[in-house]
Amino acid sequence: MIYAFLAHDHSRLDELLRCSVADPSVIDRAAYDEFRAGLLRHIAMEEKVLLPDARRHHGGEPLALGKQLRADHAALAALLVPTPTREIIAAIGGVLAEHNPLEENEGGLYEICEQLAGAEADALLARVKAVPEVRTARHFDGARAHESIANLLRARAAVRSG
Repeated sequence: MIYAFLAHDHSRLDELLRCSVADPSVIDRAAYDEFRAGLLRHIAMEEKVLLPDARRHHGGEPLALGKQLRADHAALAALLVPTPTREIIAAIGGVLAEHNPLEENEGGLYEICEQLAGAEADALLARVKAVPEVRTARHFDGARAHESIANLLRARAAVRSG
């Protein structure tokens, strides 16, 4: 149930990202803006509900894959700050291609959370679904945004390499 809901959201977001660059001559801003807001909400569901709940059920200890997921989320959030370009969208797609399996595959976040929640899984899913839409700020294209992206992508790579 948790898996099905969040994996379906991954598919919806992947399709929006694909649609945003389907026309090689222009970025579809409506599709991208919907993707951006949706990804930020999805990250909030995991950061504010799933990971804390898993930690609570795991004796107060964070999940082993939590550090990588949080590094990915930070990099993705940073990539959403500047005005989208094909390069930024490609970088987002690259992070998601490595990130989503950590959540969806056997032994991934969603399976772990369902197992840890046990009889409380329905209540957990209700809390996930109740996460509100995230208000998005205007894009910021200053040097600090791009420095932040570079730093967070490096940190993500360092976590991934162990």
